[in-house]
Amino acid sequence: MKINIFGKNIEVTEGIKSAVEEKLSKLDKFFNEEIRADVTLSVKRNEHKVEVTIPVKGNIIRAEEISEDMYASIDMVEETIERQLVKYKNKLIDKKKSYRDNFTANYIDADYEDDDEGIVKIVRTKSFGVKPMDAEEACVQMELLGHNFFVFLNADTDEVNVVYKRKNGTYGLIEPIFD
Repeated sequence: MKINIFGKNIEVTEGIKSAVEEKLSKLDKFFNEEIRADVTLSVKRNEHKVEVTIPVKGNIIRAEEISEDMYASIDMVEETIERQLVKYKNKLIDKKKSYRDNFTANYIDADYEDDDEGIVKIVRTKSFGVKPMDAEEACVQMELLGHNFFVFLNADTDEVNVVYKRKNGTYGLIEPIFD
């Protein structure tokens, strides 16, 4: 696996670089040599954040960890990615998918113990009436409910949209595109 390391508000020292390469080299057992991992290290106040993005055909494997110590964040992000790969192996390695060649034969053939019987479990279903409204009204409704997203019927387009609260406190709007 090829590792690209970037720093935001931090100088990437040889020690940090070698720690990232050492930890992420443990993931070599899953990926072929051509796979690229983009690692972004950043420091904001006392938060040391490590983001790892691994693009494979048809999917993006991504993990982000924050702690008070950069080396601890590096350790945690490697463990997170490994857990994801074990948990979602059957979804990632579907025999019919063309991106199987991104992974090693050992990973494809291995049987991993998964704590969850299924990958996704729906534990609750809600039904609600939708009334047409604009995106701003939907944001107000979302805030009143104390949720971080809200599904609504857009009065302007007559389509179902979603507004959501972003990490920085702003709002986003998801609109469908039909091909």
